[in-house]
Amino acid sequence: MVYVLGGWQSDFSANWSRQDMEIADAFALTLREGLAAAKLDASEIETGHVGNFVAEMFAGQGILGGFFAQVDPALDGLPTSRHEAACASGSVAVLAAAAEIEAGRYGLAAVVGLEQMRNVPGQKAAENLGSAAWVGHEFADARYLWPRAFSDLSEEYERRYGLDYRHLMAISETNFANAKRNPNAQTRGWTLGPENFSEDDEANPVIEGRTRKMDCGQVTDGTAVVFLASAERAAEYAARRGLRLEDLPRISGWGHRSAPISMTTKLRASAGEDYVFPQVRRAVLDARARAGVELADIDAVETHDCFAVTEYMAIDHLGLTAPGEAWKAVEDGTIRMGGRCPVNPSGGLIGLGHPVGATGVRMVLDAAKQVSGTAGDYQVEGARRMQTLNIGGSTTTTVSFVVERAG
Repeated sequence: MVYVLGGWQSDFSANWSRQDMEIADAFALTLREGLAAAKLDASEIETGHVGNFVAEMFAGQGILGGFFAQVDPALDGLPTSRHEAACASGSVAVLAAAAEIEAGRYGLAAVVGLEQMRNVPGQKAAENLGSAAWVGHEFADARYLWPRAFSDLSEEYERRYGLDYRHLMAISETNFANAKRNPNAQTRGWTLGPENFSEDDEANPVIEGRTRKMDCGQVTDGTAVVFLASAERAAEYAARRGLRLEDLPRISGWGHRSAPISMTTKLRASAGEDYVFPQVRRAVLDARARAGVELADIDAVETHDCFAVTEYMAIDHLGLTAPGEAWKAVEDGTIRMGGRCPVNPSGGLIGLGHPVGATGVRMVLDAAKQVSGTAGDYQVEGARRMQTLNIGGSTTTTVSFVVERAG
């Protein structure tokens, strides 16, 4: 088992450039606050991993692993690496750190996920993020590439199963409501009315195709860090804190699948399949199989909702409903707080925010908070086991974790 010793998340409502912060400042703040929150010393870290998608495009900065030693002299000489898988970059960084621990190379890892995205105009941000598609081969006619890409996913659901826009807006409305309880949520102070969750072109304007404003996850500056440990190091840490090893959250299962980069290729390949994205379904099942659990054992989910239809897809791929029937989980309250399996109690990417490279790390941190009962106002009552689902590109990379507490 790989254990989660703690971590920290930044305030996703922040705009770093307006605060005269560089990406290096955000990295330093995150690592220092994370170490303080977890009650760890920098000298205890044995390996460092960074999840980030496009720092070169937004901030002109690469080789982000070098900031560990820049933050603290005790980390000079630390082996570090940076991982990119578009919106799944943070999860891939967690996977890499966990693999090193499982291999016995190191006992304690720091995983930082971060992205600066609010320092350029919206059109430029869209172009930067478009590099996760097959550049020059798809969506060349779209002004905003990802709203267009996931509009195509809405079209696919409409073609295969039928799709009612009211169900997508119910997902968004739920995630914005959850975000109100999260002190780090980008939208926690927003005031929205019923008209915002309708097909009113003024209150909820069309962005691309079938995608409207309230379908969309947020453009966010943000960071998160988690500290992962081997059973031996976790036992030492627990004893020092007056805890039992079984009181600590642990990653008990993982799934990691990749598919062709082209959305069209993926959709064509899945024609006649039960699921629109078979590799997403396989990643979900792989994580549960490695953890030795079933859907009934999962108390809540943190999933990728870069758009409302992405969560709609995730609901059936997680198995909460049969394929194409995600609307049932929306209508019967399954996914709401207090429901059978709350989805995105944090607010998700729509409500909490989506700093691309940080999202996968943040999901693991939120899962660890939930199972340790430290999520505060957005705590899922009695949560002992969480599942995350994080995708990069048009489900080109999918990563899922099961995070649980044994005690």
